[in-house]
Amino acid sequence: MQTLFESIDTYLVNHQSFWRFEPFFTSQQKKLPWASTHPLLCQWLENLTEEQIEHYKQDFGSLATAVGPYFPQLRDFLAQLQLDRVALSGLNLERGIDAGVPGRKLEQIVAMGEASLLQHSGNEWLEWCAGKGFLGRVLASQSQQKVTSFEYQQALCEAGQGEADKQGLAMHFIQGDAFNVDANKVFNPQQHAVALHACGDLHVTLIEKAVEHQLPAITLSPCCYHLIHSAQYQPLSQPAMRSSLRLTQAELRIPLQELVTGGERVKRHRLQEMSYRLGLDILLRQELGQQQYLPIPSVKKSQLSDGFEAFCLWAAEKKEIALPGCDFSYYQQLGEQRFWQMERLSLVQQLFKRGLELWLVLDKALYLQQHGYQVSVAEFCSREMTPRNLLLQARKI
Repeated sequence: MQTLFESIDTYLVNHQSFWRFEPFFTSQQKKLPWASTHPLLCQWLENLTEEQIEHYKQDFGSLATAVGPYFPQLRDFLAQLQLDRVALSGLNLERGIDAGVPGRKLEQIVAMGEASLLQHSGNEWLEWCAGKGFLGRVLASQSQQKVTSFEYQQALCEAGQGEADKQGLAMHFIQGDAFNVDANKVFNPQQHAVALHACGDLHVTLIEKAVEHQLPAITLSPCCYHLIHSAQYQPLSQPAMRSSLRLTQAELRIPLQELVTGGERVKRHRLQEMSYRLGLDILLRQELGQQQYLPIPSVKKSQLSDGFEAFCLWAAEKKEIALPGCDFSYYQQLGEQRFWQMERLSLVQQLFKRGLELWLVLDKALYLQQHGYQVSVAEFCSREMTPRNLLLQARKI
């Protein structure tokens, strides 16, 4: 596991210029950032049609093959990122256990639940960041063991407890703040801790507290790596501490920026909104001499149909600025051109997203190894079910 981490780390460090940027902002530049160092790659990117860009966004295998000649070690780098899938046969849920759970979310929860049960150690469960306790319900009903469900939002605790009581499940909800010292009270050395898509510092805190309280097992699927209190990622393991990579919050978002795989309507809305934002940015720079990007609030999708000029006037009102009379259609056209430049840039960054995510997960895995756990990292479901499909499982030796 350490060898894999160091191999990924070396490749990411050596290719920093291809992923350490934000396509939205870098698209402002007329030239691609690698024009002088990798002219053939840039020529290939610039010759791509809009249809080809869309194709490569949807088909990562085709993208990796197409850019292979410009990245000699890419095939080996990507091959080592391929992980085993946890062998699951499915669970027979008791009636009512799935009450209120949306379909795709239910598939994730059942897969996570079965993976946890297969590696169970201890005689009770701690469900971290429990929400309404959907995962806890599966574990309580399948194992007939107590589940302590720890959740920040009181309303979710009450809803979860009500449903658990109705089902006759041995679940006890505790409202609390994971970052408060009082959170230590929910831990005991009999628990197998589980967390499905716990964000940033929440899953880091669970790992640290599990080690501190000597929990027999942990099953964790991390998410939202950028949701941390510090400006930079704080490595846990010794190999990550030795690495020269110091990841910012913006860089921690990179693994989460999934390719758009929605229908035509979703893609059309995204193109429209992003090109409107980019077009307005160009307008403000050229007409008002704006030097910095002006963040614009979220906009309702229905507003986009009012057109680019209406969007600009709405944004100007929100930000309390006066727009001059200008050719809005000209800036809309420039915004669309810049959108496709942004998409070209994101194709290159896409090659490194999984590597970055695995770097972050392996850091946690190696930290647990250092503290006497037997650890595995695998996939617990398909990427179609959820792109956040990495599963870290640790059992105290």
